[in-house]
Amino acid sequence: MAQSATDDSIIQYHFEFADGRSWQHKVDLAALPGTPETAPPGWARLGFQQCGHCPLRGADTPYCPFAVALVKPVEVLAQMPSYEEVAVRVLWRGRDIRQRTSLQRAFGSLLGVLGAASGCPHTRQLKAMAWFHLPFSGTDETLYRVFGTYLLGQYLRQQRGLSADWSLSDLREVYRNLRLVNLGMTARLRAAAGEDSGPNGMILLDLLAADTLYFLDQYEGELDRFFETFFE
Repeated sequence: MAQSATDDSIIQYHFEFADGRSWQHKVDLAALPGTPETAPPGWARLGFQQCGHCPLRGADTPYCPFAVALVKPVEVLAQMPSYEEVAVRVLWRGRDIRQRTSLQRAFGSLLGVLGAASGCPHTRQLKAMAWFHLPFSGTDETLYRVFGTYLLGQYLRQQRGLSADWSLSDLREVYRNLRLVNLGMTARLRAAAGEDSGPNGMILLDLLAADTLYFLDQYEGELDRFFETFFE
C-alpha cells in the first residue's frame, strides 16, 4: 500500500531520559517556514552571531530560520550534559528506529534534519536528503547519501534541460558554506545553553560536514569496497 504524503513528511523524535522524563519533537518536512507564533529568544534574532556569509537581511527576516527551528529543542535539551545517555525512538516512514546513545549524538541527528527543513539559505540543498533521513548515520552512510542525493539531483536537472554538475564542484561549495553555518549556530547555542549538549550536537554535525568536504577534496577510495562490482 502506498504511503500518504503525511506519512513520509513527518519525522517524530522521542527522548527518554534516565530520570524518567520524556520529550518528543516533530519535524514536518512539508511545512513551509513561516513567522513564529511567539517571539523567539534574543539569541534567535538574525543579527545575533549572524553567519558572516548569510544572505538574509534583518529588515526582511528578523529571525534566523535555523535558530527558530532550534528554540524548542534547546529549551529542553541544552540544560543537560552532552554525555548523558538517552533512549531515542524515531518514528519515520512506517519505521520504528530505537537507539540508546549519548544526548550529544541524539541531538546531532535531530539537528541535522531540523537544519535541512528550516529554510536557511545555506541548508536548502540538504532538503532532498532530509526526505530520506537516516537517524544516527555514520560517516560512510552520510557520504553515500550526500553523493547519491546530489548526483541524482544533477540527473533530474539534466532531464529538465538544465545544467548538471557532474564534477561535484558546486557540492564542495555547499559544504564549505554548511561548515560556516555550523560554526555560526554553535556560537549561538553556546550563548543560549546552560550545558553543552546543544553546542556539542552542532560540533558533531560539523565533523560530518568536515568529513564530507575532506572526501570531496581528497577522496582516497573510502567507499570503493561497496562498489566493487562497478569496477569489473
